[in-house]
Amino acid sequence: MRLQILLIAALAGALSAQQPAPVAPQPTGEKLAPYYPTPELIVEKMLEMGELKAGEKMYDLGSGDGRIVIMAAQKYHADATGVELDSDLVQSSAAKIRQLGLQKTARIVHGDILKQNYSSANLITVYLLPESNIKVRPVLDATVKKGTRIVAHDFEIGGWTPVKSIAIPDDGEGRSHMLYLYIH
Repeated sequence: MRLQILLIAALAGALSAQQPAPVAPQPTGEKLAPYYPTPELIVEKMLEMGELKAGEKMYDLGSGDGRIVIMAAQKYHADATGVELDSDLVQSSAAKIRQLGLQKTARIVHGDILKQNYSSANLITVYLLPESNIKVRPVLDATVKKGTRIVAHDFEIGGWTPVKSIAIPDDGEGRSHMLYLYIH
């Protein structure tokens, strides 16, 4: 009888060990732009235009594969955070950050960019569609501090006036781009 109890207990333990781990809830939110990687030259120009400095806090809204976050941490020595809704992109960019050993200064938040607090930001970068920029504007108005720099790629943020804009005629891949700098 005691042996049967031990066998049943062992079997129950083995079965419970095979149960899948609970799945973390996925962030909900509206996808505000298709994933289209920003060419490296444009990443560089966005961070230059935003005058990112070592130790500053920057956010990339809709961070995709993490390339802006990675360059901000690696080249500019900034404290860089990306916010991304797509779980596959979050996983691949987080893996790249680990592979490069940048975990102390670069991270990706799996979440909705409209539900974050950007009050610690010195610089924010965005590459969203025009209607998405309009949706993100009230979040930025409500959370960013005075003097925060915001660089928008290709599309202006409706209702705001840029302090500077630059045209980049060729990104090295034959495409032209516009960058807009705002100071909140």
